[in-house]
Amino acid sequence: MAKRIVQIIDRLNVGGPTKYVTWLSAELSPAEQGRQESEEFRTLLITGTVPPGEGDMSWFARDAGLTPLIIPEMSRELSPKDILVLWKLIVILFKFKPDIVHTHKAKAGAIGRAAALIYRTLTRRKCRIVHVYHGHIFHSYYGRLKSSIFIAIERLMAIIATDRILTISNQQRREIAEDFHVGNARQHVVIPYGLDFTVTQGPSLREIPALADPAIPLVGLAGRLCEVKNHEMFIEAAAILQQRAVPVKFVIIGDGHLRDQLEAMVRNLNLGQTVVFTGFRDDVMNLYRDLSIAAITSLNEGTPFTLIEAMNFGVPAVATSVGGVVDLMGARLADHSDLPDVSFWENGLTVRSRDSKAYADAIQFMLTNEAARNLSGTNARHFIEENFSKQRFLRDIANLYREMLG
Repeated sequence: MAKRIVQIIDRLNVGGPTKYVTWLSAELSPAEQGRQESEEFRTLLITGTVPPGEGDMSWFARDAGLTPLIIPEMSRELSPKDILVLWKLIVILFKFKPDIVHTHKAKAGAIGRAAALIYRTLTRRKCRIVHVYHGHIFHSYYGRLKSSIFIAIERLMAIIATDRILTISNQQRREIAEDFHVGNARQHVVIPYGLDFTVTQGPSLREIPALADPAIPLVGLAGRLCEVKNHEMFIEAAAILQQRAVPVKFVIIGDGHLRDQLEAMVRNLNLGQTVVFTGFRDDVMNLYRDLSIAAITSLNEGTPFTLIEAMNFGVPAVATSVGGVVDLMGARLADHSDLPDVSFWENGLTVRSRDSKAYADAIQFMLTNEAARNLSGTNARHFIEENFSKQRFLRDIANLYREMLG
């Protein structure tokens, strides 16, 4: 009999977690693929709704053959409706009778694990609970008091309602386990993301009139337009390089509630010909191939899926050294004395967050040193191919489930 797995995520918005949970639900779930129920896992995907202002990626789950169970009241922010969400989750768990409940991201992680704890306490079933940190909200999202409350909740949930804690990079595990003291060594397991290397031909960034000149390199940042992604630093670096007369276009791929504010910043800095907003694109995988540099300016990250995807196309990274970013950069190289605030790696360059000048310096170095850029891009592609296949990821998760089930 197939083991029953419940996946719980707050929303299927644009980003790596949506791909992660879709692959686990579709490709470890024989029922969703029309295969025989005698196979190993049967999966139910539970999610909420994507709020206005965020890119909706529900189409990715539908294209994989999934029909998620929607709880409309489940959202990212804390709400009185969470009591109703908790009740609905408990009812669903009683009906589905899961062997494992696998939760994703902070909100769904807390409420999903609470429901699973109540379910297994009342039924006395050996239901295992696993939570994955795609990132975390322990800093750079909220003020000190609110962050402290969330950390306290996570520490409590790790003690009473979590059998395994998944992180997606070694640096992220160190941060969560050692810096914030969530969980113990026995609970923590590191399983990096996987990537589907199959990419079909599609539209190009060069089809956008403002980006059509092939002689001008493109630096691209893909992701939600929200505070933690720190697009201001990206725009400030663009202003610095415009002042230096460096020929380059900065491309912001994505959408979010900061769109108007960021566009106003671009206008105020007279960067209308330098910074281009594409809005949300569901064909983003086809756009990385046009980039000379993949950018990350975040204040906090797990392992940025967009960086993995871009590196798979041989695009080197210029990123802030936060979260699991450094675990994607390969081996550390010798620093350059004339760029003391830039760290050199096999797969690209990193700087401290909020250091716009150093970030501009790093981009300029990569653009003006073609040999170094090409070598970093080649290294990046080989690194992703060797370490981030979807098949390896699915195999590792399946093995974790088997180990949890004894």
